[in-house]
Amino acid sequence: MLHTNLTHVLSEQDHSKILQENENVMICCGRMGPMCIPVYEVMEELESEYKNVKFADMEFDTPDAKVIRNLPECRSFQGIPFVVYYKNGQVVKATSSIQSIEQVTTILDQNFGK
Repeated sequence: MLHTNLTHVLSEQDHSKILQENENVMICCGRMGPMCIPVYEVMEELESEYKNVKFADMEFDTPDAKVIRNLPECRSFQGIPFVVYYKNGQVVKATSSIQSIEQVTTILDQNFGK
């Protein structure tokens, strides 16, 4: 399990349940490494501001993370974390590598509003 204060997606079933139960979802699939930790920190900071978004993490190296790793939107990614934004269970945006709070809030505002 990742050492964050985010909701942890531990299985394909967890992934499916989060998408079914929440209209707007942001999942960061990564490790506890230098490119991933800043993204988790941004998500933890924004969680209280974006009440309409479910923020979660998923370990990149678990077999069940294939639900994110194998997405068509992630095929060309070469760096982790893979960050996927879902609206009503559908991918609306996917990014990879480190991201600033400004980059994340722009995506959240464009796809989910505030």
